[in-house]
Amino acid sequence: MKIWFGQCRAPDFPQGTAVTIGNFDGVHLGHQHILQQLKRKADTLALPVVAVVFEPQPREFFARKNGKTPPYRITPLRTKLDLLRQTGCVDAVWVLRFNQAFSDMGAQEFIDRLLRNSLRTRYLLIGDDFRFGAGREGSFEMLSAQPDIQTERTPSVITADIRTSSTAIRQALSDGLLDYARTLSGHDYTLSGKVKHGRKLGRTLNAPTANIQLPPHHYALNGVFVVEAEGSFGVRRGVASFGFNPTVSSSRSQKLEVHLFDFHGNLYGERLNVRFLHKLRDEIKFGNITDLQAQIEQDMAAALNWQPATNI
Repeated sequence: MKIWFGQCRAPDFPQGTAVTIGNFDGVHLGHQHILQQLKRKADTLALPVVAVVFEPQPREFFARKNGKTPPYRITPLRTKLDLLRQTGCVDAVWVLRFNQAFSDMGAQEFIDRLLRNSLRTRYLLIGDDFRFGAGREGSFEMLSAQPDIQTERTPSVITADIRTSSTAIRQALSDGLLDYARTLSGHDYTLSGKVKHGRKLGRTLNAPTANIQLPPHHYALNGVFVVEAEGSFGVRRGVASFGFNPTVSSSRSQKLEVHLFDFHGNLYGERLNVRFLHKLRDEIKFGNITDLQAQIEQDMAAALNWQPATNI
């Protein structure tokens, strides 16, 4: 899967393309349905599949512009690209930088510049709620009126009696309902990042942790979790804290700290993939370090003993 970044380095597809456009936050079952349908159509037309995504996501851009807290992000860009690759449906991803100039672009200019001239779009498949261009003026009807681009839209995917959407998954993650988020996503919730140096407080509490560096998004998760971490050591069970560490920190930046069971080694600089399996509890501010250490020991025991539910 090829990846292009930025408006100034447009990909070149002389034979034309089959395209879909969206945030693809979470790459959930609804997104996967679109990509599978697009891949089938592209194969019949002998066209490569191109997914166009935005970074930052438009709602994040407008929230920051207006001095508001951005909405929760499910998947940072690197994780999103990994999930798109794993679908096996995408030949190329074009990551467009969403800034003020891009947000001011009219819908027809978007069609002419990006879809027609840059991508040579012959077939376009979009979700049923897709809007584009300044003021969200662009619509399915406008796209359908383009004589040289065949445009279709796909209906929503219903999972567990609810429309599968990034919004529903954000809410599930915020509520700590990892099983439900997994049902809507079709995969475990995963974050990845390199291990960085921290305060090294965990080792003084008999629970050394790997501090995972994450992009500075606003994440839905908060609390203590049973996790599996994947790295050069293979896959290991662990317990993770994801939040603000209120007992020992006043920072408002979310931190992901992972303690791996039965591991002794140096992980600094290594990238870990952390899969969240089960929420143990919410984040708590303790009155002293002794109480915090006692709770950490309980969390470690609970994470070691936790077993996923089995379907009978």
